[in-house]
Amino acid sequence: MAGPTTAERGERQQESSGPPLVRRLRRLRLRAVVVLAVAVLLLAAGCGWVLYGSGWLRVEHVSVSGTRVLTPAEVRDAAAVPVGAPMLSVDTGRIEARLRRKLPRIDTVDVVRAWPHGIGLKVTERTPVLVVRTSGDFVEVDGEGVRFATVSVAPKGVPLLELSVVRSGSAAASFRRFGTDRLVREAVRVAGDLPDAVAGLTRAVRVRSYDDISLELSDGRTVAWGSSENGRAKARTLTALMKAAAGARHFDVSVPTAPAASGS
Repeated sequence: MAGPTTAERGERQQESSGPPLVRRLRRLRLRAVVVLAVAVLLLAAGCGWVLYGSGWLRVEHVSVSGTRVLTPAEVRDAAAVPVGAPMLSVDTGRIEARLRRKLPRIDTVDVVRAWPHGIGLKVTERTPVLVVRTSGDFVEVDGEGVRFATVSVAPKGVPLLELSVVRSGSAAASFRRFGTDRLVREAVRVAGDLPDAVAGLTRAVRVRSYDDISLELSDGRTVAWGSSENGRAKARTLTALMKAAAGARHFDVSVPTAPAASGS
């Protein structure tokens, strides 16, 4: 049987070389490394069990905040948060996407973990700026032109959008160029630029073409607004014009530098 090689004999001599104190310190250091490695493994296994295997950090309740028209129960049902699942396993991004898909009224939603047992759903609903009448119901339109909900009763104080598009002549060309969705967004821009005092009186926003948008106020007065361009300037001009010609029935601010008022 072959004896130890030269390299092996050298290693043994190195291990047994040195003073006894040095050899002892080497053994203690090796033991410490082994103990530390075992402790790390046990800690990792313990953490994994606490996070996924135990009942300590599991979803027990779901809270909802920020709703105005929606009910918390509707939001919880649509969210379908897996109650009883480990907190760390909850896919918050998937829940957010599911809520926006099932409840178009939701504009933004933030799903947060409320340790140790809760999931919070912080909802921001879309706000209607116009409504469109369809077969007796009303479709709500938000500030981005998104049609997000159908309701049987129009929300109070929200103007009616009337798409009275003329499909002949230059108006027809305008419709073909911009399309219904673009014209709706233009009407939304007009509604967003109205002075507060006028916005509160506006019953309807009527769109005939891109540059022929008008307002009908609740007291029967009308405003020719033109296109949605220069909205802020038109708002300032309309405010001043309505004060200067308080008895007028029709106001034209389509060219804000040359406004006009008529009727009495």
